[in-house]
Amino acid sequence: MRIHGALVREQGVDFAIVVVKPHVLSNSSQAGDSISAFESFFGVPVVLMAQNTRGVPTYCGRDDIVRFLSHVPLAAIPWKEYWIS
Repeated sequence: MRIHGALVREQGVDFAIVVVKPHVLSNSSQAGDSISAFESFFGVPVVLMAQNTRGVPTYCGRDDIVRFLSHVPLAAIPWKEYWIS
């Protein structure tokens, strides 16, 4: 499976961001399962990100990381494709 995401180190905190479809964020059980699965892959806390039809991001995950990301422009995030088997 190919995912679009980013590994970030900010203020001494390592975390990952993974892009998901909006319906994943609207189902708390599915969002929690996705976060757990991606944390197993990345080995760091994971925040999920989905965009609405206008490209506005919504984040789900650790509150401190979500608050931080709400002030970061999407273009400033080091996006990359990852392959998960």
